[in-house]
Amino acid sequence: MQQKSPDTAAIQKEVLAFISQFKSGILATVTPEGQPFSSYAPLIYEQDCFFIFISRLAQHTGNLQASAQASLLFIEAEEQASNIFARQRASIQVTARQLDKATAASQLLLDKMQAQLGSTLEVLRGLDDFCLFELEPLQATWVTCFAKAFTLEGRKLDQIQQKQPD
Repeated sequence: MQQKSPDTAAIQKEVLAFISQFKSGILATVTPEGQPFSSYAPLIYEQDCFFIFISRLAQHTGNLQASAQASLLFIEAEEQASNIFARQRASIQVTARQLDKATAASQLLLDKMQAQLGSTLEVLRGLDDFCLFELEPLQATWVTCFAKAFTLEGRKLDQIQQKQPD
């Protein structure tokens, strides 16, 4: 029996709607010694990329400055999940790039972040140790329930395939 191909536009819309519920994501980076490190960061999604504004005092900032490899995780709250083993989640591999926060384009992004994330950002913008990063999506895994998982590729996460057991 031939499997029906997924409605890629609907899946892309679904994963982006899921991600848009979050004001922060779990951020996985790699230490200079090659060890994984998890933290979190408030973020926005604009222009098909994620943007974070983080302190140089935080370990994840140094990790991103040393290696552009990172991953974001967005996961359904345990209280909302119908099954703890099948929480909806999007895990997105990204490439990080530090931006010059003094440019006009960066100031516009910071304005959008402040509008979406609140007035604390106004204070943080005045601190010299905060850095603006763009996190460009490379590939994502979108899991909606048992046996329903998709691989999304490309900056727009618009190249979609349903995952199949090996």
